[in-house]
Amino acid sequence: MKKSLLLWLALMASTSALAEGGKEIRFGVDPTFAPFEWKDPQGKLAGFDIDLGNAICQQLQAKCVWVESNFDGIIPALKARKFDAILSGMYMTEKRKAQIAFSDKLYNGPVFLVARKNTLQGNTPEQLKGKTIGVEQGSAQETYVNQHWRPQGINIVAYQGGR
Repeated sequence: MKKSLLLWLALMASTSALAEGGKEIRFGVDPTFAPFEWKDPQGKLAGFDIDLGNAICQQLQAKCVWVESNFDGIIPALKARKFDAILSGMYMTEKRKAQIAFSDKLYNGPVFLVARKNTLQGNTPEQLKGKTIGVEQGSAQETYVNQHWRPQGINIVAYQGGR
């Protein structure tokens, strides 16, 4: 999965905030994407993105403020200035690049189709015809399956977050 973070935006936002005397960086996060961001049993945010954000704040001697957002609303919330940057796993798509600035990707890995054992005969569109596939609402996977699989008779259901 291609993982991109808005570090450049975070640094730019934090630079202006720090220059104005503010010692706070507000990161938007959807804590439903372990191991990158999730809530531990005590309800505390944890994961790679949380550790990275805390390291950025420590380096800049700023306070990290974590603002939780559903993934499908995270870009609109950034544009509405509800936080300074997104620090949550996100594919870099052309549509998203037209709206926001991305850093270089930090993680690259595969996407998987997961099913109960012995329920699928394969994973080609022909083999999935008539089946129902669940994806995260607002994700790059939702865009892909709606463009490529739905027209071939595969039922697509988008779910909000991984909660």
